[in-house]
Amino acid sequence: MAARIRHIALCVNDIKATADFYEKAFGLKRTPIREGATAWNCYMSDGEVNLALLQYKSEVGSGVPKGFVGIHHFGFQCDDLPAQQKKVEAAGGEFFYDLGEPEDEGFERKFKDPNGIIFDLNWKGWQLTRGRVKNAVGGLRPAKRATARKKPAAAPTKIAAARNKTAKRSPAKAQRTAAARQTARVKRS
Repeated sequence: MAARIRHIALCVNDIKATADFYEKAFGLKRTPIREGATAWNCYMSDGEVNLALLQYKSEVGSGVPKGFVGIHHFGFQCDDLPAQQKKVEAAGGEFFYDLGEPEDEGFERKFKDPNGIIFDLNWKGWQLTRGRVKNAVGGLRPAKRATARKKPAAAPTKIAAARNKTAKRSPAKAQRTAAARQTARVKRS
């Protein structure tokens, strides 16, 4: 499946006032405001796209001067992050920053496009969105689950074997067989 845009991040000066605005004006659902490693954050959503409100502490992880306000980056949800990263780099994108560790729930791998615009990749999805993978396990791609062994099929009973045999016959042959059985019953009585 192609990568999908599922995340837009805004740099804001007053995270509480901004979250209140988007909640009241558009009815977006929201998470509590939390302190992250690089910024205060609040995630909001209409159920399809995640809107991140970020109040950065410094230039670390943001790439913008302290106090910058505006669209910071956007994000794509993909099925296989390493494969998507190869495509991004082959097209001229450059790795920028890993937000968290690959096993973390909110991990994002950030890149810059040829214009320097920041975007990120994530296979797990974002908070409050339909596409979010619940109980995601794995680092850069979903962990492969062990496949269950198939149990050997039980030997068919005599009745089941007879039914299968009858079902495989042509309708004409089945009619002749049924007629022969009826004749045999009549003769016995």
